[in-house]
Amino acid sequence: MRIGIIGAGAVAPLHAQGAASIEGMTLTAVCDLNLERAAAVAAEWGAAVFTDYRELLASGLVDAVVVNTPHSLHTEMVLAAAASGIHVLVEKPMATTLADCQLMEDACERFGVVLVIGQIQHFLPEKTAMAQALATGEMGQVLMIHDYRSTDYRPGHRSAWFFDREVSGGGAFINIGAHCLDRSLWMGGARAASISATNRNRFGSPVETDGAMELELANGVQVRIFIASDAPRHLDEIMVVCEHGLVSADPRTGTFVRRDGVTTQIHESSPSDIQTAFTAQLADFASVVAGGQPAVSTAHARHVVELVLQSYESAARGEAVALAVPA
Repeated sequence: MRIGIIGAGAVAPLHAQGAASIEGMTLTAVCDLNLERAAAVAAEWGAAVFTDYRELLASGLVDAVVVNTPHSLHTEMVLAAAASGIHVLVEKPMATTLADCQLMEDACERFGVVLVIGQIQHFLPEKTAMAQALATGEMGQVLMIHDYRSTDYRPGHRSAWFFDREVSGGGAFINIGAHCLDRSLWMGGARAASISATNRNRFGSPVETDGAMELELANGVQVRIFIASDAPRHLDEIMVVCEHGLVSADPRTGTFVRRDGVTTQIHESSPSDIQTAFTAQLADFASVVAGGQPAVSTAHARHVVELVLQSYESAARGEAVALAVPA
């Protein structure tokens, strides 16, 4: 499978290395509006360089693409790829509106191409270790989840498009919060039935920089997500409280099980974990193109977008929002 990358941002080298590591996959093209940035990602692999994604799609050089661009641009690029008969792995969030999510799904189904959403949390080794520990049933029922992360939403400390709501869809909630929602729903084992949120705009930012969400999942699991900007130390931990103990995961240290006063480490983090995750995600994409089932469904990815949007609604109204849960 010949892979192209559209958008040579921070994670593009991880996608490129992943493609090089998978048998039968080759990176053949990289596109970015910034020619030098595209060339820097492409150089090591001898891939062609483009500054217009439409030219890449028409080049005949790719069978599939990774869409790694600002959030609101995902839809037009996925629609164009689908019309060209090219499979798509699109970075999270899937889109900035539910209508756009549906347009993407409908187009890919109509043209018979695969659409996979890059929810990287499902491939990070410390998170897969946590999921495996919960799946054994030895910890009993999941009761509560506490997920907290730090970020930096000070203007000038990330690309300008993150602060343009029309392009990004929002601030810390749609960017960092989407990761937290993804993994909390996964570990909690159900869709959300309600969400309540508050957010704050600090540093003169036009989008939210900090906030909290509280969710009740359809199975009764309680979830609290907390996001803080410019924290004194990096925070990134999900803690799952179960009937018989607790499981926590942090990419800096690993995954730990606490039961009856005894702590056991079941995964020790290493610098290679992030690359391992991106490679596994691409391998999952290739397996779906070959006829397999994705690790993350588009329905799950769409629900994450729905929850981000409803968190904004809740914060604006100052009250919880109930969600329809499919029968």
